[in-house]
Amino acid sequence: MNTQFNVPTRAEVSANNQAIFDRLQKGIGFVPNLYAYFGKNETALGDYLAFQNRKSTLTAKEREVVNLVTSQINGCRYCQSAHTVLGKMNGFTDEQILEIRAGNASFDGKLDALAKFTASVVNQKGKVASETLETFFGAGYTEANMIDVIIVIGDKIVSNYLHNLTHLEIDFPLATEL
Repeated sequence: MNTQFNVPTRAEVSANNQAIFDRLQKGIGFVPNLYAYFGKNETALGDYLAFQNRKSTLTAKEREVVNLVTSQINGCRYCQSAHTVLGKMNGFTDEQILEIRAGNASFDGKLDALAKFTASVVNQKGKVASETLETFFGAGYTEANMIDVIIVIGDKIVSNYLHNLTHLEIDFPLATEL
């Protein structure tokens, strides 16, 4: 069986999702294919965006570290590409983004602890070694931060898995492969 997944147009989604498409178009200039695909479901796009845009104890840069590490581990080229763009918008260089995707951030000790913690959580399905947890907290992160890291990982797993299943066209500049 050769299943083909198609990105819906604005006309093919519900009125509620059309309004979200319009907000995305106005806010970022286009509706990313992966977001549009969520629009095939009546509530998923709004739910996902609310989850993704919730208030967090993590900075935008820290969230991008989590997004980049998780997307690399899960092999999601779409999210690697999208978050490379977002990482640059948040001040990371191309070299730093590649290093982060590999699970390190030698240029910043606190972000390095976050990258390693994230990689361990994703690879070990939450069963992190005590040393990794101690390094994370020793870098200045709190339990509230830990909860937010897990939430960002969960958000990214949703989009990573959806793209890994659908193989939708990547509508961002393609990220360099590691």
